[in-house]
Amino acid sequence: SYFMCTFSTFFMGYANTQQKAAGIHTRLYSRAFIIDDGSRRVVFVTADVGMISQRVRLEVLQALQQKYGDVYRQDNVVLSGTHTHCGPGGYFQYTLFMISSGGFIKTSIQPLVDGIVKSINRAHQNMRPGRIYRNRGELDHSSINRSPHSYLNNPEDERLRYKDNTDNQVLVLKFTDLDGDGIGMLSWFAVHAVSMNYTNRLVSSDNMGYASYLLEQDKNPGELPGQGSFVAAFSSSNLGDVSPNTRGPVCMNTGLPCDYLNSSCPVGGVTHTHMCAAFGPGDDMFESTRIIGQNIYRKAKELYATAVDEVTGSVQSAHQWVNMTDVSVQINDTHTVRTCKPALGHSFAAGTTDGGGDLNFTQGAVEGDPFWDGIVGVLLGKPSNETKECHHPKPILFNTGEMNTPLPQLIMDTEVVIAGLSNVYTHYITTYEEYQVQRYEGASTIYGPHTLSAYLQKYRGLARAIAQNQVSELPVGPEPPFFMESLVSLLPAAPVDRKPANTSFGEVLQQVYPIYRQGDVVSVTFVAGNPRHSGDIILDNRTETWEVVHTDASWETRFHWLKGSNQQSNATIQWFIPPSAPSGSYRIRHFGHYKALKGLRPIISPYEGSSDVFRVASSFYY
Repeated sequence: SYFMCTFSTFFMGYANTQQKAAGIHTRLYSRAFIIDDGSRRVVFVTADVGMISQRVRLEVLQALQQKYGDVYRQDNVVLSGTHTHCGPGGYFQYTLFMISSGGFIKTSIQPLVDGIVKSINRAHQNMRPGRIYRNRGELDHSSINRSPHSYLNNPEDERLRYKDNTDNQVLVLKFTDLDGDGIGMLSWFAVHAVSMNYTNRLVSSDNMGYASYLLEQDKNPGELPGQGSFVAAFSSSNLGDVSPNTRGPVCMNTGLPCDYLNSSCPVGGVTHTHMCAAFGPGDDMFESTRIIGQNIYRKAKELYATAVDEVTGSVQSAHQWVNMTDVSVQINDTHTVRTCKPALGHSFAAGTTDGGGDLNFTQGAVEGDPFWDGIVGVLLGKPSNETKECHHPKPILFNTGEMNTPLPQLIMDTEVVIAGLSNVYTHYITTYEEYQVQRYEGASTIYGPHTLSAYLQKYRGLARAIAQNQVSELPVGPEPPFFMESLVSLLPAAPVDRKPANTSFGEVLQQVYPIYRQGDVVSVTFVAGNPRHSGDIILDNRTETWEVVHTDASWETRFHWLKGSNQQSNATIQWFIPPSAPSGSYRIRHFGHYKALKGLRPIISPYEGSSDVFRVASSFYY
């Protein structure tokens, strides 16, 4: 099922307050899988969102409990985010993740919860006997380590165990019915979904979503995106330091490589990070998204086709709430360490080569800055000496885990899958050695240098309980809060919509041309209402009757919303005509809603508009 996105909300991922939703590149989907061995079952969901928040998970579990009772619970439901940075924010209940999203936005979280629950409902209704096969292979030329300097700080004997400084493994689970017909695929590959960069303002599922789109279109021929029985999910894994921007970081002002240690560039005799950016393999971010997504799709399709290793045995799961701010970790027979109260370091504010910060912070900072420490100290209070000592060598910027490459490599000696960004997001997890370098990932490891050790200790406990059939004896742990009254939204209500004089909503302002060729771009602009009131586009092809050939979920279409003055707005729809498009007659239709006042009461009414009919032909001479 797909999510509706709230326009004008901040995207979640880059923490860029200029990056508000103003259009649609692709739709965002939730894809659910339920595995049942006859006595136990587990649900795995991968959703096209930045990450799963604790609030989203709590609301999903609440909705499932109301519908199914104890069938789906906190111990057998896993929700994972693909980590697209082009989806809505505002679905967290903790301040750290609300700051850049404009607070808690009900119109952001409700579609996420509804979409996830709907996908689980569909999986539940469509359950049938089947088989699962697994396959694993390597995918090269689709990812790089964006903090290689940190990785080199790991022990040499540890690094020599692995081929690369990123995990290039693709794992595929192939789902079939008892007749061998494919019904779905679930895949994991470690790469950030940031091929769409921080200048983008179109909602997008990015490279992982495009991989799903391609395989689902392949397995559901003739169906529109999001329709058809075959479900293809590409899920996040240990992607913390892994970038799809394979051309690496360069200084935009000089064209030279960025500083290796702190990813900065010289600007007027001073070093700055905002001029350092990594670029993908394409000529622009759309092309880079296509290339990386296509690479992932092709490898997964190959592994799916050749998967013969059947997964058998029983289904078991374990869950435990953990207060990560105070975990005691036994390092060896004589040495015990602890995790810390959460805090972000100065290098967090520097951003990454996938999207740098705007202020004068640099990666690799192991000393504070009196100016910024003073400002933050006044606003948030200074960290205690105990907290500063616990986080050393991190200079603390904010008192407040994505997993980096070595962590899964350390625990993958058996067949283990890291389902990243699941259930609750706690920023990054680096090794102890990487933490010492204090690049972005280390500065964002909020529970201190021993975070990885704490997670490994907890994982050992959960795995042991599963292996020894002692899950019921696990302590539940401290239940998280479900905040209600204290949540604040800074997103104002959508205003009344207005239109230019002598026009109507849905009227065409810029009309299409009469004829196009394959490879051209069709563009049409409508008088529009605010898409926060909802809106869709449909591209029709006429044979004997009109038939829908594309929607705003299609890769070939883009929807741009332009907010003008006096509460007026336009919607521009583009169709990038693929080479495979049949010659014939087409039109583009736009459906939306506008808000008007009836007396003093706001009323939301539907409207629709249509372009003129135009032709697509292989030649202008026809």
